[in-house]
Amino acid sequence: MSAVHLQIDGPIAHVVLDNPAKLNAFTPEMLVQLEAHCATLERAAAVRCVILRSEGERAFCAGADIKAWAPLSPFEFARHWVREGHRIFDRLARLSKPTIGVLQAHAFGGGLELAACCDIRVMAPAAALGLPEAQVGIVPGWSGTQRLLRLLPEPVVKEMALFGRRIDAPRALGLGFVAEVANDPLAAAETIAAGVLKAAPRATEVAKYQLHAGVGEDPAAMIEALGGGMIGASADKAEGVAAFAEKRKPEFPGS
Repeated sequence: MSAVHLQIDGPIAHVVLDNPAKLNAFTPEMLVQLEAHCATLERAAAVRCVILRSEGERAFCAGADIKAWAPLSPFEFARHWVREGHRIFDRLARLSKPTIGVLQAHAFGGGLELAACCDIRVMAPAAALGLPEAQVGIVPGWSGTQRLLRLLPEPVVKEMALFGRRIDAPRALGLGFVAEVANDPLAAAETIAAGVLKAAPRATEVAKYQLHAGVGEDPAAMIEALGGGMIGASADKAEGVAAFAEKRKPEFPGS
């Protein structure tokens, strides 16, 4: 059975794609599970870092299961597959906790789009990246033409999406898409994750908000989150809440 598992081990959580028989290709059920895990992680105060990985040695993720979307009508495909998948991937990208993608093997199509949702990525030497959608008559639909363009140069994305070229690990490292190429990418990711535990939790969270606002990752929400956090710590907010509860006119101290 295809699935996405959530494993929480103290401050480090693992989100694991488990559909190796189909190269960890996404099914509708897996999308639903990924969204549920993102909601759980957002509220898991003890979790400081999330590692996204997959089972099997043949692929990190080959994208979407063709048998799942091929029977859909054009409107069903657009509405229930592309838009919902895009929304769920956005949920992962916008987690308040740092995320690390472990690419132990190839990341193609939706698998590359999934990897792009992580804050950083670690890649195995033999792994490759690609956007092969045009070869089966479709186009990238889960941010391959949007978020990827913020992470890779436009000509490189065009190489993959228009010409079907693959990007190997050394080139991905040189382009800055991956933080490290390692024979054991999971071990490397766990070492990187340990660095998060040395930093102040709230400083890490706010820094991620600032960075996302700067690169255009849901900037409106990021800016309002920063403003909300600032005003939430003020004496004015405390007085306003107290006055509302006591049904009186507030006397704001301006601090």
